[in-house]
Amino acid sequence: MMSTTTRRQFLRSSPLIAMAPSIPLFLRSTAQAAPVAEPQRILVVIQLNGGNDGINTVVPVADEGYAKHRRELRLKADRLIGLTDEVSLHRSFRPVADLIEDGKFAIVQGVGYPNPNRSHDVSMAIWQTARLDREEHKSCGWLGRALDLREGSTGAADSILLGKESPPVALRGRRSMSVSLAHPGDLKLKNDLQIMPADLGGDDLLSFARRATLDARATADLIDDVAKISSSEESSYPKTQLASRLNSIGQLIKSGFTTPVYYAIQSGYDTHAAQLPTHARLLNELAGALKAFQNDLQAAGLDDRVLTICFSEFGRRVEENASLGTDHGTVGPVFAMGTKVKAGLLGTATDMTNLKNGDLRRQFDFRQIYATVLEDWLSINPEAVLGSRFNKLPLLT
Repeated sequence: MMSTTTRRQFLRSSPLIAMAPSIPLFLRSTAQAAPVAEPQRILVVIQLNGGNDGINTVVPVADEGYAKHRRELRLKADRLIGLTDEVSLHRSFRPVADLIEDGKFAIVQGVGYPNPNRSHDVSMAIWQTARLDREEHKSCGWLGRALDLREGSTGAADSILLGKESPPVALRGRRSMSVSLAHPGDLKLKNDLQIMPADLGGDDLLSFARRATLDARATADLIDDVAKISSSEESSYPKTQLASRLNSIGQLIKSGFTTPVYYAIQSGYDTHAAQLPTHARLLNELAGALKAFQNDLQAAGLDDRVLTICFSEFGRRVEENASLGTDHGTVGPVFAMGTKVKAGLLGTATDMTNLKNGDLRRQFDFRQIYATVLEDWLSINPEAVLGSRFNKLPLLT
């Protein structure tokens, strides 16, 4: 049996992760001839399912419209975390405030897209595909398209979803391979045979797909070792589902996996009723998990290689409803975490006195964030992924 050190060395030095015996010959020879790549940048995406209420997350305390529209859901200023004279954070976001102070967290305000859709499924599909046309929502996702274009692939999974949810459309590509993990040691291939180049011959593609599925499971032993190594050490992560998933991502990154994109989902943000306690709990879980993850990466000396972004499919309505909740809105904040972000607030404070059909006005198109991440972080041509040119944001240093 391999020792812990030997297996870690294997993870770092074996780009095909036990799949070399079964991949097509032309790919095997190419991979064997490729030099070991320098440490690459990693993107972690956290999806906040349900529509996060950005108004009560990044609170416009100085806006006269806040008290007007949020009579029951208005958060008291003396119980918030002040950022500027105009903006405060929900008190559950204390760990995020610490990250901002440390120069490692940015908040992009007022993010959305033209002609917003209030359907969870449609709006999420727009964010995940970066396409407004519904006909294109059945195709590839923005990250899948980006990973299809990536040069110098090592043969490892291009993206990994940590969680039991169905793999998001965002990771779906024509050539890139995505896998899902409920937890380390439980590897399963995404139920999608579009994992290799479309120009492979039929028999070659089918053979590869079958063998890749079998051999991918052989990596479970290696991933299980990652879990055993970490479980034997005291964890500083909170005891929440999201924190557990980020802990697992941290384990994989620290063990030398060459996967460039990781994905996790936190659900529960569809707060139509009794919003205050639910929202406070969710934000507490999110902020605690993010802070623990960043601390973990810093302790391992890997924090300069990882960028984390958090998004939700839409924000909530400005006006509260009769059930002490909020209904589906349009724009909301997007969060970015890492040592290379320009920390603090990007954009102007939420204006609740100048609404459009009862909703906040958009300041930034989410595809501007994608364009920034693609070019400035992943070194991938954003126009090739997004289909159009979008002005980048001053989000990264």
